[in-house]
Amino acid sequence: MNKESALLTDLYQLTMTYGYFREGRAEQPVVFDLFFRQLPPGSGYVLAAGLEQAVEYLLNLHFSQEDLAYLAQLNLFDTAFLEFLSTFRFSGDLWAVPEGTPVFPHEPLLQVTAPVAQAQIVETALLNMVNFQSLIATKACRVTLAAKGDPVMEFGLRRAHGPDAGVYGARAAVIGGCVSTSNVRAGQLFGLPVSGTMAHSWVQSFPGELEAFRAYAEAFPDNTLLLVDTYNVLRSGVPNAIQVGRELRQKGLELKGIRIDSGDLAYLSRQARKMLDNAGFPNAIIVASNDLDEETIQDIKTQGAPIDSWGVGTALITSRNYPALGGVYKLAAVQHEGEWVPKLKISENSDKITLPGIKQVVRFYSRDNGVAIADLITLQDEDINDSESMVIFHPLETWKRKTLRNFTCKKLLVPVIQAGELIMQLPGVTEIREYSRQEQARFWEEHKRLKFPQKYIVDLSEGLWNLRAGLLEPAGRALNGSK
Repeated sequence: MNKESALLTDLYQLTMTYGYFREGRAEQPVVFDLFFRQLPPGSGYVLAAGLEQAVEYLLNLHFSQEDLAYLAQLNLFDTAFLEFLSTFRFSGDLWAVPEGTPVFPHEPLLQVTAPVAQAQIVETALLNMVNFQSLIATKACRVTLAAKGDPVMEFGLRRAHGPDAGVYGARAAVIGGCVSTSNVRAGQLFGLPVSGTMAHSWVQSFPGELEAFRAYAEAFPDNTLLLVDTYNVLRSGVPNAIQVGRELRQKGLELKGIRIDSGDLAYLSRQARKMLDNAGFPNAIIVASNDLDEETIQDIKTQGAPIDSWGVGTALITSRNYPALGGVYKLAAVQHEGEWVPKLKISENSDKITLPGIKQVVRFYSRDNGVAIADLITLQDEDINDSESMVIFHPLETWKRKTLRNFTCKKLLVPVIQAGELIMQLPGVTEIREYSRQEQARFWEEHKRLKFPQKYIVDLSEGLWNLRAGLLEPAGRALNGSK
């Protein structure tokens, strides 16, 4: 895909940056956190995704002459500011949670430390990339969990909300657990396995279904998977597929399988399985598609349908039941005279009160079985001693406490960009998928239920809790008009 323009931003990012520039503060170092506040309905966690595109964006960020000419036409900015933008580059630091990591509300997924002009302008693009891909990766995770180990293919390009959504959605879907995509462009860009056979139009274009199947088998003798529901699955499609399978076998080849794209998939697959087995094709697979999502797949599997593989399109690529992840990007600290000053956003909605300061996320695991116990959002300079027991507490209902014993821990935020230079090697998509699979395996099944998952513990460290409480108290007095 083309590198994103620096104008992939909201106008108010530029007007604020202009204000900083006019105030002589454009180079003031700041820290911003990118995080989300709520999980998608039914999800126990979100899979972090989109980091690779965020990194590419930051490393290539600049204003072209065409960009600057457009900004000049808006009559909002003076010549000095446009000259400032002409040499604009990202020179800051980026810390991030690795892609594919299960993450939870209020945990920073990205942490940007940079001059305020840079950190402000990149907000919109970073949110766009991380929100969307994390959402689709999470949806794909739910779909693949419902499939219980059956391969799931992403089929959503034609229903995606534009070409970029189709391409990056396919990438995110593979991170979330899909084994392949129908999107050839995504396959080319990210090295993804691509899959697909025929549509109903192929069958309709021939005088009859059997002729269509024979022609396809002639073209793809080693990968003959036939779409059997153009006319009638059980009376026409499966019998004709069996006939072509017999003709392939006479040539020393095997029918790969069939795909059913309409009707009662549970009933049709059971009947088709019997017909294939009775005809001597027990190894021919059955692929199901037709407006599937995780709930439909779960229901079909509960009915004992002998389906081997699933093609999922619209519901996955659009995250149809929850079409946006509410990620936000909030100021956490400002450097003043060489010292970092923590910043806090106040709201009457307690969920919207931000976490101040430069932070880290620590994940605790049981030494006994390696299962994740809890996460702790800490200040960056806090140390965790894993040789001692530790008491953590709920950030609002502080009487809810848990003592951690016999644990190991790891820090989730890792340095990715330093002083504008990439300092880590970014993994490929299939490598991310495997890492994500391993990380998810370290959570209890109760956290991965598709409905009413057990809530995972995410607490604040005592240091961060005290910092926030100390900032909230005077802010609360000011809001109430008291001294």
